[in-house]
Formats: sequence, structure tokens, C-alpha cells
Amino acid sequence: MLSTLGNPTFRHLFTAQVVALVGTGLATVALGLLAWQLAGDTAGAVLGTALAIKMVAYVTLAPVAAAIAERLPRRAFLVAMDLIRAGVIAFLPFVDQVWQVYVLIFSLQAASAGFTPAFQAVIPDVLKDEGDYTNALSLLRLAEDLEQFASPMLAAALLTVVSFPALFAGTVAGFVASALLVVTARLPGRAAAEPGHFWADVTKGIRIYAATPRLRGLMVMEAAVAAAGAMVLVNTVVLVQARLGLGEESVALAFAGFGAGSMLAAFLLPRILGRLQDRPVMIGGAALMVAGVAMVPLVANLVALIALWAVIGFGFSLTQTPIGRIINRSAREADRGAVFAAQFALSHACWLVTYPLAGRIGAGAGLSAAALTLAVIGAAGLSAVWHLWPADDRTILPHDHPELPPDHPHLAEHGPHHAHAVVIDDLHRRWPKAA
Repeated sequence: MLSTLGNPTFRHLFTAQVVALVGTGLATVALGLLAWQLAGDTAGAVLGTALAIKMVAYVTLAPVAAAIAERLPRRAFLVAMDLIRAGVIAFLPFVDQVWQVYVLIFSLQAASAGFTPAFQAVIPDVLKDEGDYTNALSLLRLAEDLEQFASPMLAAALLTVVSFPALFAGTVAGFVASALLVVTARLPGRAAAEPGHFWADVTKGIRIYAATPRLRGLMVMEAAVAAAGAMVLVNTVVLVQARLGLGEESVALAFAGFGAGSMLAAFLLPRILGRLQDRPVMIGGAALMVAGVAMVPLVANLVALIALWAVIGFGFSLTQTPIGRIINRSAREADRGAVFAAQFALSHACWLVTYPLAGRIGAGAGLSAAALTLAVIGAAGLSAVWHLWPADDRTILPHDHPELPPDHPHLAEHGPHHAHAVVIDDLHRRWPKAA
């Protein structure tokens, strides 16, 4: 896995992701404690609403940002998004009203909605070999888990000597360092795409997504992931401080348990995916998450909570790490950025539902009721995957093109009845049936 870091461009991008996510992890802990300071026992509801606002930014702005990014130099776009995020975070320590948190969260995540899909689309252009790309996905998953493991541990240590608003300074430093590392990376050029209308480019990724069976199944699977993940991210601070009666450092340790489980899965995934297909691995991970959330009412102490969060984190990584492989197999190089943006927007639409649901049910009916409701939602999404994502998920499909003239270059190259790797594009607007 570490051999992938021998590629200097990927090494710079990976390091940029690490330092940005360490800072983001500090902000995650600090934001939860800020919500507790402003709202007390209803912190879960406040944090759930803030995270729902984050999802609104992701869902509405990611496809627009992808269309803009296609028209700008990659490096300049990524650096600009990093610097905007740093500037927004710098204001968070000074808020004293809940509405101010909401405004800043929307601004921060608007920039993230541009940065993340653009960053994801660069990696397969840097690493063409599927084995190297799989290793890179696992390494990037490990980097993201620093937000749930190393950063909260660092936050717990820092909270013994500073108050939580100081954690936001670490986030600013992380985004600035990320921008500097992107500046020094030699990014590959973007594949040429057919010129198109701006709003057609905005919807292009979603259209490809909706027409590809494996991506439709992936979309439904995200409902199970979002249901379990919302319980962890929204209600951990309330579980620890209200139900268990523990302090700020224990909140960080609970988040670290989730991150530890996810990191273990990411470390094992290159070997697992060398033996198994993506579909059963991802379905198994989603099932693990749903089962874990259903057990939340049984949690009676911090050790049990950390162990359960580690199980859910393990399942989370099994479902999320292979997504890049699925998208890479489902889109042309020129369309990859749009499809990554569609994945980003559509998957977070699930979080848009489950984040406020987790907070409101937890605050109104109790944490056990919230956990069981989210487990039911996750189970329903998981069962639908079996119908939408075919078990026989072949890439090379036999098909024909009765709509094309006999002298069309595509037919001249492949013949009237042919088979090749199929993705949705101008010649394949619908998923083909066997000829």
C-alpha cells in the first residue's frame, strides 16, 4: 500500500489531505463542544441542524462547483477552495449565537462542495493502474479517519491545557498547509471534454448516475450509511455527556473509537478487494453499520460505546473506500469529475434527511428511539440494493446500436453487434441490453 506514495504527485496530494483532515478533526470536536456551550442538553438538535445545513450546501452546490471547476485550472481551483475554508474557520471561535454557527457552516461547506469532488477526480488521473488506485483509496480512507481518531486524540490532549475555541486555530493551519502542498504538486491535465452548455454540465453527472445500474444501487446503499453515520456524528456528544455523565475528553475518545474501526478496515481492504468483488464487500459493511446502530440502546458505559462505534466505523470504511473504483469503472475520464460531484451531492442528500432526524428524535423521544428509527431506515435501504445493483455486474456488455447509421465510426470500429466496456456517454445514453 505504501508503495503508492512513491508517486511524487500523489504523495503531495495525500499529505495535503492529511494535514487538512487533522485540522478538520479538531474542528469536529470543537464544533460539538461549541454546540454544547450554546445549547446544553439540546446540543444534539443544534448540531443536527448545523450538519443538515452542511448537507444543503453539498447537495445544491457540488454539481455547480464541478461545472465551474471544469472551466478553471485544477491547481488554482483547489487552492482557492482551501483558502476560503481557512478564512471561514477563523471566525468560528468568536460566535455567541446559534444562527452565526449556521451561517459559517454553510459558507465552509460550500467551499468543501467544490474542493472534495475535484480532489477525488484528480487521483485516478495520477494513478492509472487499478491496483495503485485501490491502494490510494485505502490510504485516503486512512487519512480521512484521522478526523475520527488521531485528531480527537490530539484534541483530548490539547483540551487539558487550552479551551476548545483554540482548536479552531489548528483547522486554519491545516487548510493553509493543504493549499501550499497543492501548489507544489504537478497535477496532470484534464481530459478534453466536448464543449457544452453550463447547465447541461451541471446535470451531466447526475444523468450518468441515474442511467447506470451499479450507481443507482450505490445511491440506495448510502441511505444505510447515512442512517448509521448520523447517529454517531450527531448524538455522540449527548450520549457521552448527558446519558453517561462524562466530560469533554470522553467525547473525543468515543469519536476515536469510530475512527479506529474505520482505519482497520481501510488497512485490510486492498487484500479483501483482491479476493472479493466490490458489491458483496460494500453490502457487508452496510449491514454491519445497521446492526451496530440497532444495538445503541444497550450501551451502558464508555467502553461499550467505543467498541460499538469501532464496529460501525469498520463497516463505514467497507462501504465508502471502494466508491472511487465504482465511479472510475462507470464514467469516461472526461466525465469523472461530474460523476464524483454527483456522488458527493446525491449521497449527502441522504445525510440531509438523517442528520436532523437523528438530532430531533434524539432530543424529543430519546436516544434509543433515534437509534432504532435510523436502524430501520438503514435496513430498508440495504434491502433495496439487492434489486437495484445487479449481482452480475459486468463491465463489458454485448449490445448493438440500431439508432446509428451503418457507416458511423463507432460501428466501423466495433462492428454492428459488439461488446466493450460500457459507460453512459453520447453514444450510450441508456444502459444497453444484450443484443
